[in-house]
Amino acid sequence: MPLPVTSNHAFLKLLSFRILIVLAYQIMAIVVGWHIYELTHDTFALGLIGLAEVIPYFSCALFAGHAIDHYSRRLFGVFACLMLVVNALTLTAVSAGWISGNPSWWIYGSIAIGGVARAFIGPSYSAMFALILPRDQYAQASGIGSSVFQLGLVTGPALGGILVGLAGKTIAYSLATALCLAAAAALFSIRIEEPPSAESTPIFTSISGGLRFVFSNQIILGAQSLDMFAVLFGGAVSMLPAFIHDVFHYGPEGLGVLRAAPAIGGLITGLFLSRRPINLHAGKWLLAAVAGFGICIISFAISTNIWIAGLLLLLSGVCDGVSVVMRTTIMQLVTPDAMRGRVSAINGIFIGSSNELGAFESGFAAQLMGLIPSVIFGGIMTLAVVGATAKLAPKLRRLELHQLY
Repeated sequence: MPLPVTSNHAFLKLLSFRILIVLAYQIMAIVVGWHIYELTHDTFALGLIGLAEVIPYFSCALFAGHAIDHYSRRLFGVFACLMLVVNALTLTAVSAGWISGNPSWWIYGSIAIGGVARAFIGPSYSAMFALILPRDQYAQASGIGSSVFQLGLVTGPALGGILVGLAGKTIAYSLATALCLAAAAALFSIRIEEPPSAESTPIFTSISGGLRFVFSNQIILGAQSLDMFAVLFGGAVSMLPAFIHDVFHYGPEGLGVLRAAPAIGGLITGLFLSRRPINLHAGKWLLAAVAGFGICIISFAISTNIWIAGLLLLLSGVCDGVSVVMRTTIMQLVTPDAMRGRVSAINGIFIGSSNELGAFESGFAAQLMGLIPSVIFGGIMTLAVVGATAKLAPKLRRLELHQLY
């Protein structure tokens, strides 16, 4: 019999890597947003944070997936952590005034380094996940992994906001540096036999093979597209500094609380689904969850009380948590072992980059429509995406998860 998920030491180390890197990334994200808005008081400048990360991410993701499928999954993850160390050190130096010149450009440049690092982190985690666990534990482990991820999303923004308010930006960036180093150590310490390097394949042939697999599989393509467009249009999180400043009139502590609220909802959902994985009507649950997310975002936009807004963001996190666990489980079950890096990289382009493109879209839409109307528009578009996916991807709509085991 396989070890229980929680008795698998390699999996626990992988979870340690995940929460440490998420904590570091979220602390940097919350502090960078506050830092840029403090310098510019411009919603479009907040949107440019996402663009600064997504361009290098897009440029590197497919090549990162190929590298992870053909070489060491673990060492590429360690390499990505060390790149985030460079990112955090640059932000620390800017905040402390050790670097001359326009601080905004230095901040955007450091974010670009983080975008390259992120291209390797997701595929490395996904490939290690499949090496460490048997298939019949994927659903439960996905719930636990999602809970750990959401715990980082809860703790990171709150910790970042508190540190900025009490100790300043430099201390917050310094802590992020230390966490990146600890994440690298956790991943490096995993001792598991990786499969031998795959036979050398021309890089573009390898990448095109991964793309063909994803685009020919209605279930994977439907799930990834659904989440991508929902996050692209429905992501209000990047505009939270503007809501805090201009609508709720709170300081950075309030920003940390609101930024953490969706992750609290996701954490609760992940813990629940780790004990009670969804098998029946998985596709319908996924569609309903994304629709619920859109409704929560619309409601958040029209709220005027910070506590009600926080509750609505928490509920949006509950809905997003269902989507994350379902999508992760589907991707792990459907993807062949030899293609996990490439499929995860493509998934990252669909899902991960949509956060940054969503930040840019939100900043641009806020500039055109105004802050509140732009978020309402995004929520409405999320609901439209759910309807289109339900019609165009019937295999996903009718999916029963046990069919994939």
